[in-house]
Order: sequence, then C-alpha cells, then structure tokens
Amino acid sequence: MASVETSSSRPYHIIIFGGSGFTGQYVVEEVARTVSEGPSGTLRWAVAGRSKAKLEKVLEQAAGALSKPELRTVDIIVSDVKEPDSLAAMCKQAVIVLNCVGPYRFYGEPVVKACVENGAHCLDISGEPQFLEGMQLNYHSEAAKKGVYIVGSCGFDSIPADMGVLYTRDQFRGTLTAVESFLTASAGPEGASVHDGTWQSAIYAAANGASLRSLRRKFKYQPLPVVGAKIKRRNCSSALFYSNEVQQYAVPFMVTDPSVVKRTQRFLAEEQQESPVQYGAYVGVGGVGNIIKMLVAGMMFMLLTKFNFGCNLLIKYPEFFSFGLFTKAGPTKSQDASFQFAFYGEGYTEGKDPSQGKPDGKIRTLVQGPEAVYVATPIAMVQAALTILNEPNVLPRTGGVYTPGAAFGKTTLIDRLHKHGIQFSVK
Repeated sequence: MASVETSSSRPYHIIIFGGSGFTGQYVVEEVARTVSEGPSGTLRWAVAGRSKAKLEKVLEQAAGALSKPELRTVDIIVSDVKEPDSLAAMCKQAVIVLNCVGPYRFYGEPVVKACVENGAHCLDISGEPQFLEGMQLNYHSEAAKKGVYIVGSCGFDSIPADMGVLYTRDQFRGTLTAVESFLTASAGPEGASVHDGTWQSAIYAAANGASLRSLRRKFKYQPLPVVGAKIKRRNCSSALFYSNEVQQYAVPFMVTDPSVVKRTQRFLAEEQQESPVQYGAYVGVGGVGNIIKMLVAGMMFMLLTKFNFGCNLLIKYPEFFSFGLFTKAGPTKSQDASFQFAFYGEGYTEGKDPSQGKPDGKIRTLVQGPEAVYVATPIAMVQAALTILNEPNVLPRTGGVYTPGAAFGKTTLIDRLHKHGIQFSVK
C-alpha cells in the first residue's frame, strides 16, 4: 500500500512545484477549492518554485479570485529544478509532488529522480511520449523498490482518453476489443487558443521522432495480442477523411494519447492478464477553411522541424505558424471553451468467443469537460492526487512509473472527475 501519511518531517500532502507557471497557477486554485477532500477532510499543502515573490503573487491572486483570504498564508518553498539539493529538500516534505514545470523533456527528469530518491509520489501533466517512456525505462524498478508512484500525463493529456477507454470497456457487456475516439472542441466568443508550451512540446517531439523509436526498442516489447478483428486505420490513402461520427473532417490525433493508452493496455495484459483493447485516436478539424489552414500549417511544421533553425522559428513565432491557435499568452477564462471525446467501441457480447467470427456488439460513450488547459487539466491532476491520498489500497501493488489507466483503473477516479465537471456517460 502506498505511504500517504503526513508527519513532522513530511508535513504536506501535496506540494505544487511550478505554482507560478501558466498551468501551475490554475492548479493552485484547484487545490484551494478541494482542501476538504483531503484525508480526514483536510488537505495540507504548499507551493514551490524558484521565485518566492512570484508565488506570493499567485497566492494573492487566488485569494482574491476565490474569496479565500487564508490562501495568503499558504507555505512557500523555494526550489529550483537546476539545484538538486533544493529539489531533495522539497521532496522530503511532500507525500505527493505535482510537477507543473515544463517542457518536461528538459526539466522533468530531475524532479522524478528527486521524488524517487526521497520517497515522494509524483504526478505531472506531460504530453511528451519520449519523456514519459524514458522515465518508465529509467526509474520504474527503483520506484517500485521505494514504494513510490510516478504517474505521468495526468492532465488533458491523457486522463480523458486513457480513462475513457477503460470506462468504455467496463460499460460493455462482454469483451471489448477495439475503440476509436473522436475529439471535438468548442470555443467561446473569443475563439480558441492554446498556450505555446504545448506547441513547444509538439515541436520537440516531431524533431526527435527517431530518438523515441530508439528508446522504445530498449524495452524489447513483444507485440500485444490482437483480440477479435484488427482495427482498421481510417486514413488509408490520406491523413484527412470525413467522419460520419462527428459530422466533420477529421485527422489522426497526433498527440500522446495513443502511446499512453497502449502502455495502459500493455500493463493490463501483462500484469493483470486482461484482454487488451486496440485503440485509434482522431480529432475533428471542422470545415474547408480550417482544413486549408491545417494543411498549410502542417506542411510548414513538418518541414521546419527537420532543421534546428526551423525549430527556433516555430518556437519564436507560434501565432504566425499556427494561424493564431498557439499563443504565448494562452487561453483566457472568458473563452468559455469545452471538449468532447466520443468513444466508439466494438467487441463480442457475453457468451461469444472473441476468437470466433466478427464482433457482434457496439458501444458509444462520451467524455465531456470544460476548457482543456486552465480548467480540465488542473481538475484531472488534483483529482488524481486526491485519489492516491484517499485510495492507496487499490493502486497497483507496487510502486513504479505508471500511466493514469494503470495507476487508477481500480479506483474511483472517474467518479471524482464526474463530480468536478469532467463527465463520463454511455450513449
């Protein structure tokens, strides 16, 4: 069972590292809203980062926004990702560290290392497969020995997708063998925008695709067994296709979700002898105008990420190269955006043999939520942390580096998310 108790030497249930960053400030507000959900109705927490002055400002803003003057007295820990001793001192005081400092490719590993060495569980909101899988390769065994849980991608990447597949499986009466997800998003009157931290992660991922392939070979994985009919790719001749499911054009969803879901399914197959579910991920891109923008932006993106100077241009001018979608300012609360994942599953109903014939059952589920970055991601991250604190007895039997689905598949995380505005339903 995971150690989740505070003590005189480890006084905080949660420390938010990077609390003054773009996402970190929203995580601070979300933790402040949920203090009554901590163990025994009280959550002990602190914020950490390089600048005490910036953290004080974040707490002051949160106190005003939430009408909680007591936030001005929340403890502050000065810690720098480039100073290992300060990271160690921080981790020794926390049951769980919520790491909001990215890009994780550059700044994530020192935090994971410090958490493992000093007995603190660690959650992050990374959408970077190379970082996530690298941490599994390098730290899983040591984390298991220490009883420490390292759970990556605990934000919009990739809790809705990973837990959505598990939810669809659990609602299907029989053996679910394949799921396709379709992401659509709506924007408020100000339109949609995404913080350029996500843009940078995509740039580095595209520029280092060969490194990721080399990393994956080190695991020496055997192919996952295909149960039932093999899932068909939708983009046989072109990346773009018209989706009847979402009534708009769609493309493969080239983010971390597919890799996270596959890692979860591998864990379930190898560690719990469960039947793995095949997964395909797509995103709706709207009408003709959006398609033209996407094709132009996509061609420039793929060309420029082949060269260092091109990557630098993309990083310097995110608004220009993304037609305004990615900005250094990021979204504002007044944008009032939302997202929806529609999951279409198929499989074999109860009493049917998955090795015989074609699938005879289908299911459709939805995961719906508010704006992905400043609302859904903090909710997902904080509820994942509270799940560890309140349900340690249903986590995997040993510590280690896990995906959300592997860590929380037997917990009530979906119910917790549902109560906080990320809703799961069967259609």
